[in-house]
Amino acid sequence: MRHEQSDMGHNTEIKQIQTRSKDAHLEDFVLEKTIFNNIFEKDIRRVFIYKKAERLAKAIHLIAPAFSESVSLKNRIGAIAVSLVDSAILPSSSARTELSRELLSLSSILSIARTSGLLSQMNTEIITREAHLLLQEIAGYEEPRLFLEDVPTLSNIAKTALSREPNKKESSVQTKHQHAGTIKDISDSRTHIKDRRETIMSVIKNKQKASIKDISTLIRGVSEKTIQRELSALIDAGMVLKEGERRWSTYSLAS
Repeated sequence: MRHEQSDMGHNTEIKQIQTRSKDAHLEDFVLEKTIFNNIFEKDIRRVFIYKKAERLAKAIHLIAPAFSESVSLKNRIGAIAVSLVDSAILPSSSARTELSRELLSLSSILSIARTSGLLSQMNTEIITREAHLLLQEIAGYEEPRLFLEDVPTLSNIAKTALSREPNKKESSVQTKHQHAGTIKDISDSRTHIKDRRETIMSVIKNKQKASIKDISTLIRGVSEKTIQRELSALIDAGMVLKEGERRWSTYSLAS
C-alpha cells in the first residue's frame, strides 16, 4: 500500500511529460546545425527517435524512487534510462540494435518491479506504453533513399563559360564547340531543376504539409538554401502555398 501511494506522487509528473511532449517543438538544441548535420545526418526521423528515447528516460527517472528498497533494481533502471539516450545518438544501424536491447531489459525490470509490488500498475502501464511507442518508431524507421545533386545555377554556368573563353590565337571551331557545350550545360541544368522541383512537390504531396527540414531529410545532396530557392519558384508559379514565417513555415500543394 505504501508503495502504491509513493508511486501515485509521480503519476502527475509523468503525465505532464506526456502532455508537454505532444505540443513541444523540435526546434531546440538537438537541431543546432552542427548536431543535426553530423550526429543525425540531417535525418529528422532520427531526431524524433532521440526525443522519444529522452522522454522515456525522463519518465523512468521519475519512478526511480519507487525502487528505493531494491538497490540493484534501482541502479539497473537508472542505467537503462541513461543507455536509452546514449543509444539514440549512435549511427542508425547500431542505434536500432542497442535501443531494442535496452527496451527488452526495461520490460523485464518493469515486470519484476510490478510482481514485487514496487511499482503501481498505473506507472507500469505508462512506462510500458512509452516503451512500445519508441519500439514502434524504431521498427518503422527507414533511412532516406532519395538523392539529388545540387546543380550549378545559370550564373555559375555563365562564369564557367567566360573562364573557358578562347584567346585570340584559338580557332573559331574551338569557340563554336565551347558555346555548344555551354548550351548543353544550360539544358542539363534546366532538366535537373525540373526533376528537383517535381521531387519536392512529390514530398509535399505525400506529407500534405511539409517544412524545409522535412524536405531536406528526404532529398539528400541538396542544400536547404537550394530547396528554399526552388520552393520560392514554385510559389511564384502558383503551384505551392506557404503558411507561417521563418522556421515555422510549412508548404502545401495549391489546390
